[in-house]
Amino acid sequence: MKSYCSSGKLPALDRLIRAHGLIETTSEQAYEKLEPWIQWVTAHTGLTFENHKVSRLGDVIDRPDLRQLWEVLEDNGQSVGAISPMNARNACQSPAFFVPDPWTGGSVVGSPILRRLYSAISQLVKDNAQGRVEKSSLVWLGVGLIRYARPVNYALYLSIIALAIRNRWARALILDLLLADVFMCETRSHDPDFTTLFLNAAAHIQHHHLFDSTVYSGPHRNPDWYHEPKDPVLHVYQLYDKVIGQIAKAFPNHRLMVATALHQIPHSEKFFYWRLLHHQNFLSELGITFERVEPRMSRDFLVVCRDAQEAERAQLSLAEVRADDGTILFSVDNRGSSLFVMLQYSADIPTTLGYGTTMRRFTGLRAKCAFVAIKNGAHDGTGYLIDTNETSDRRPNQVPLTSLFDRVIDHFGGPAAIPKDNLAG
Repeated sequence: MKSYCSSGKLPALDRLIRAHGLIETTSEQAYEKLEPWIQWVTAHTGLTFENHKVSRLGDVIDRPDLRQLWEVLEDNGQSVGAISPMNARNACQSPAFFVPDPWTGGSVVGSPILRRLYSAISQLVKDNAQGRVEKSSLVWLGVGLIRYARPVNYALYLSIIALAIRNRWARALILDLLLADVFMCETRSHDPDFTTLFLNAAAHIQHHHLFDSTVYSGPHRNPDWYHEPKDPVLHVYQLYDKVIGQIAKAFPNHRLMVATALHQIPHSEKFFYWRLLHHQNFLSELGITFERVEPRMSRDFLVVCRDAQEAERAQLSLAEVRADDGTILFSVDNRGSSLFVMLQYSADIPTTLGYGTTMRRFTGLRAKCAFVAIKNGAHDGTGYLIDTNETSDRRPNQVPLTSLFDRVIDHFGGPAAIPKDNLAG
């Protein structure tokens, strides 16, 4: 961002950084804990991972003991709204609006159109790797654009759609711009005291195309068949620059906080992401019994079983599945009656590669997987914060990520005393 700003390509962000400074946020040290669905729970609750223990995307749904920003503020008399907060649970009593992220799910508070739009976005995001698009999702996406796209952004939508026709990565820009316009419309309409907007396209694009950025100067290059010459990273940050500039202009008397929770550094080796095309069919062919499968982000999926015994049998079966080259296909986290599973094959899958267990063998693993990406970016625990209540010459250089929670609560003057562990009950 600093490199793009120095060449004048991100004017709104450059103005904010010059006026208010850039604060580093710190979080976990262990790499396996440096996941956005962990960091954002930390920001939402003011708790470190050691205290909140939420390690997977969607796990927050089963944690009613965790008190998030929105509920705490509601209890303090403030009205709240949220658009797509990552790994957050809608536990509000009466929010002005609340749209969960596409992976976690939960109740949507908003108009019938907003609820239908959420379902469409959720389907498109979850099935992006397979390129599967349901007709009903396209219809409701169109209705959502008619309802929420703001005239000031019509030309921007057209330019992004034209880009997305030939460049798959640009589809994420359409959804983020639409979410930003939904946020602007709902905030103007309901005027809540506190609102949040979460956008994910930049993280997604950096993971996939950091090596294609014109400001990346490292030794790695993507293969010719994967390389994107249009600098996807610049495109997404220019979109965010416009969005943040529009929000700052529309709400000039409001405090604005822009936070990343973590950041990405160039990945050190070639690492492929794959996603099962048909999760339920794949598991059924292996003879695994379950109640349902819930796809999550990228390689991950949740297997919900009827009871702990069925989950244990499924875990043993999944742990046995190997590719013909000896690679164990899945990592499995047993949660009792459900399993959080990750497809962990990280090389290019040969078209002839088979897989299976000692009892069942199959051919054509690649045909049953969707290529997601070659990993370009790896997570780093340092994040960044711009807070318009700070000035560039008096801001702190570094704060813990947990302090974002305190900043918001303190802004509204309470509650006077929040338990250190911030756990209900």
